[in-house]
Amino acid sequence: MSRIQANLLLTLVALVWGSAFVAQSQGMADVGPLLFTGVRFLIGAFVVLPLAVLEWRRVGRQDRPLQRRDGWQIAGLGVLMTLGAAMQQIGIQYTSVTNAGFLTAVYVPLVPVLAWLLLGQIAHWSVWPAAAGCLAGAFLLSGAHELNVGLGDLWVAGSAIPWAVHVLMVGRWADRMGAPFLVACGQFAVCGVLSLAAAFVMEPVRWAGLQAAAWPIAYTGVLSVGIAFTAQVVAQRYAHAADAAIILSAETLFAAAFGYALMGERLSTTGLVGCGLMLACVLLVQLVPLVGTLRRRQILTTQSN
Repeated sequence: MSRIQANLLLTLVALVWGSAFVAQSQGMADVGPLLFTGVRFLIGAFVVLPLAVLEWRRVGRQDRPLQRRDGWQIAGLGVLMTLGAAMQQIGIQYTSVTNAGFLTAVYVPLVPVLAWLLLGQIAHWSVWPAAAGCLAGAFLLSGAHELNVGLGDLWVAGSAIPWAVHVLMVGRWADRMGAPFLVACGQFAVCGVLSLAAAFVMEPVRWAGLQAAAWPIAYTGVLSVGIAFTAQVVAQRYAHAADAAIILSAETLFAAAFGYALMGERLSTTGLVGCGLMLACVLLVQLVPLVGTLRRRQILTTQSN
């Protein structure tokens, strides 16, 4: 898979995640956020399980079974997913949705910074203006005019750290193991079990609520987790982590589009400007490296002739 193909697959992932916001909004009316998260991630794990089993057998036949370190890394990805979701949800209880939507986007510029600090990776120059533009676009899209930082805001901003580390490491570890489906299934299972355990401690768990939220849970579990998160793991084996963070932030755009189409939500002029800015940044980070690659190929072709 080429880098461009991987970026396009990540764009499709962002599209699916954006559509899932509608289902998540509907499902929250009947169950708590931790219960919703736990059940849908376990469903996602079962969706990927057949592919993970086949991959496990393939790895065994190739005489390169996964090591204990691989298991710990998969578990670590699941813990990062759980921390990101839990911290975000705690913060949302004490802050506005507007503030939460903006502060969650902090992970976008955080990824290239962490890649540089932790891994010594230097991102393409286009990543930095694109990351800043995505953050500004998310601010405009949220409709915020002022941001009064409180305890809830700090929780949501803090959730950007585990999400950024997850985006940074998931493709790297999956590529080293050569087992993206095992990685996906394992991290889903860990996140699902941890979230479900927390739900039994912190939330009312009622069968009637699960039945009422069955369709939203099934939609997000199969599509958003089972298919989209797995596609993220596959695509990030070939995409730069900083590119992935910017492209995946387009879920905000798609969420606004689905909210407009399915729930009658309308954006202000400022929100539309934010959408346009984020879209331009997503295109920037995909097209600028491509133009550079095509120019280099053209120069090499001219020199060879």
